[in-house]
Amino acid sequence: MRPLIFRSALLVSALTLAACNGSDSDDNTPDNSTSPFTLQLLHFADVDGGGTAAMFNVDNFSALVDHFRGEMPDNTLLVSSGDNYIPGPIFQASGDPRMDAVVGVADEGRGETQIQNQLGVQVSAVGNHDLDTGPAGFAGIIAPDGAYSGAEFPYISSNIDFAADPATAGLLVAGGQEASSIGGKVAPSAVITVNGERIGLVGAVTPTLPSITSTGNLTIAPAGFQSNNEGSLDDLAAVIQAEVDALRNDEINKIILLSHMQVLDVERALATRLEGVDIIVGGGSNTILANNNDVLRDGDSAGDDYPLMFTSPANEPVLLVNTDADYKYLGRLLVDFDDQGVIITDSIDNSESGAWASIDSIVTQQNATPIADVTDVADVIRVILGELDGTAFGVTEVFLDGRREFVRSRETNLGNLSADANLWYASEMTLTAPPLVSVKNGGGIRAPIGRIVSPAGSTSADDLQLLPPAGNDFGKPEGGISQLDIQTAFAFNNGLALVTMTAAELHDLTEEMIKGNFTHTSGLRLSFDPTAPARSNGDTNLGLATDGQRVIDLDVLVDPTATTEAARWDRIVEDGVVVGNPNRSFRVVALDFLANCAAPAGSPFATANCGSSWPFKGLLNAEHKSLLEADVANNDPGQVSFSSTGGEQDALAEYLLEFHGDSTKAYDVPFNVNERLIPVAP
Repeated sequence: MRPLIFRSALLVSALTLAACNGSDSDDNTPDNSTSPFTLQLLHFADVDGGGTAAMFNVDNFSALVDHFRGEMPDNTLLVSSGDNYIPGPIFQASGDPRMDAVVGVADEGRGETQIQNQLGVQVSAVGNHDLDTGPAGFAGIIAPDGAYSGAEFPYISSNIDFAADPATAGLLVAGGQEASSIGGKVAPSAVITVNGERIGLVGAVTPTLPSITSTGNLTIAPAGFQSNNEGSLDDLAAVIQAEVDALRNDEINKIILLSHMQVLDVERALATRLEGVDIIVGGGSNTILANNNDVLRDGDSAGDDYPLMFTSPANEPVLLVNTDADYKYLGRLLVDFDDQGVIITDSIDNSESGAWASIDSIVTQQNATPIADVTDVADVIRVILGELDGTAFGVTEVFLDGRREFVRSRETNLGNLSADANLWYASEMTLTAPPLVSVKNGGGIRAPIGRIVSPAGSTSADDLQLLPPAGNDFGKPEGGISQLDIQTAFAFNNGLALVTMTAAELHDLTEEMIKGNFTHTSGLRLSFDPTAPARSNGDTNLGLATDGQRVIDLDVLVDPTATTEAARWDRIVEDGVVVGNPNRSFRVVALDFLANCAAPAGSPFATANCGSSWPFKGLLNAEHKSLLEADVANNDPGQVSFSSTGGEQDALAEYLLEFHGDSTKAYDVPFNVNERLIPVAP
């Protein structure tokens, strides 16, 4: 446990001693030296787990914020690097009329924003999930609305053209203004005056934004960005540098970049490319940067040191900090600047700076108390969430693995269960040509369903117990999968869409699926070499011209009742080559986030980009059909009413009731399943 050190008390003692020494001296020579400026930067990002964890971490988190700010009230900043909310149970709970009492006017996303107001957040970057409901949804969350105050802090990003979409154009203000005067607005940058010193803050978001969220008419620079391309990184740095230089030209010499790049390596690359930036606060990667003496949560481990140190092109130090999501940690950086605004690296003390876990033992050690206004908002949300967790739609006797690092890198039982549900549901909803194949991206799964338990006294991730959901007093049985579980794991509640793909097009799609945006499937099995050349980027399907070389064998299940393997499966690819007629077609169900780019021009479902850049564009004969369309709604199985017809939450709930509705039919596939997408050693 790190020692309790009060830097403010030490500073006061030092100043008092200096004053005493001065009074005893006969030397009247003026002291022209300038004392260093001390900044306490408190930071967080990524309240985007999609589950309820944030609401059970935020009380302790607020206690730490209040405690450390109280130690240095005049020299403290509290900032976010974006993703301050995400569609899901908490987001939806904010629309409950009971939220009027704590937010003024209830609506989605406003509870999280009010909590951040009460925490005292001063400025935030724009994250990808902040735009998940599109620019209009974003504007409705951050702008005032009658008794609802909106965000009392600005959102900043130097590489989003907010003027390009009418929903945000009216909120746009010029950069370089005091953050306290532009709450609920968007800008490229802002300034916060801290104890007489002007601190500049510049925002930036990953340029891949259009492929991972709903950007509407917003444009993001630079175009064609690739995170592993040196030229792309240079182009991104140039965009950010322009806003940094505008602040420097205004005689601001202490500048913080609030960066939501999704991948910490991009922020590492920016640290050595930007001139005049002193601190980069990362976002989107959920990487825990921590010191050896930081107390971490059970099962957590540090990805690297806190802070990471780099050198700018001007040969000045640059610090990079980052924390994990959902209010699990408060990042705290105490650092001194010299009179030229250059960081004094020797001023950083690892007993003060680092990742502070929002757990009872740390809060007790600091004798900290939660912020009452934060707790008031969270209490209402927690009551609403509890009501969603009382009815089970299905039962599982195993942990359903939706952990971020697994669903984005390998096959999991929750991914397969959901893919199976989507295939069955789409078949039930479709009168003709039911689908044979279901695909969905791992990024659409936001949380596991079950419990992760660390035995008392254990500090090893190897000792973690992955258990099915627990029963509760609301009526949920042991192993029960509730509405809250479903809404948490599938927070986006994407609609489902059908497309027709040829064998060659399906081959190209699967090459993309195993490249990095790992998928979950039903009706497919394939083996692949993860070391072989990957498919190039682009959301237009390449068909027989695919340049991916990872898929070895690929089969589609065409007749599950057949008695022989040959009759059950249609071999699409063998030894990396399409076999049989490359134009034979298969109906495929996918999340509409991925596949609506295949909708015909003029369709209300058509999008310019395919989600996650999956290649659904340019299909030979897409025959796009959304399950959200009215003419299929009457085919809904109709056993579940909490979620809209045609979406993945309804699909899973209906499927669970049909096939795993009680303990006698409990789902039992192990969480570490490996039977559909099988990596083969070269």
